[in-house]
Amino acid sequence: MNPSLIAEAADLAPGTALDVGSGEGADARWLAERGWQVTAIDISQVAVDRAREISPGPEITWLQADLVVDAVPGRDFGLVTAHYFPIHVENRGVATKLVEAVGPGGTLLVVMHAPEGVRAHGFDPDDYVQPADFAELLGDGWEIITHETRPRGIAAGGGHHVDDIVLRARRRP
Repeated sequence: MNPSLIAEAADLAPGTALDVGSGEGADARWLAERGWQVTAIDISQVAVDRAREISPGPEITWLQADLVVDAVPGRDFGLVTAHYFPIHVENRGVATKLVEAVGPGGTLLVVMHAPEGVRAHGFDPDDYVQPADFAELLGDGWEIITHETRPRGIAAGGGHHVDDIVLRARRRP
């Protein structure tokens, strides 16, 4: 379970949600338990199959998709959430797809590791779309609710603690 999801989405009225990079589905299950109808997508068919085995109910639709080449499965979501979903800068159109998938009155929630944590694991954060890049895609029809760096509170691989950058924005109705 991603702590930023709890902090940022607990106060939202349930509706339809898109969980991008859902893995084995902890975030999707948390949303479904709170009344959301969730579409959960991951590039890994293995992760999707495992998630479906754990939670086979109708409140979550599990899909395998590669958003570099595939369309977002649906539109006008009340919540689009992407936690630690790496988008290479060459594929920044994926970020545009996610922004466009949020419906009027809906929320976009993007959480990524802060640059120093990414560098500590041997990656260059400049190679990846960051929450600030998502913020630049938002026009006048959006309100940024949260855009900050905060402690993750959970150790990353190797016990290394990292900070997260959290962007929560609401599309005006």
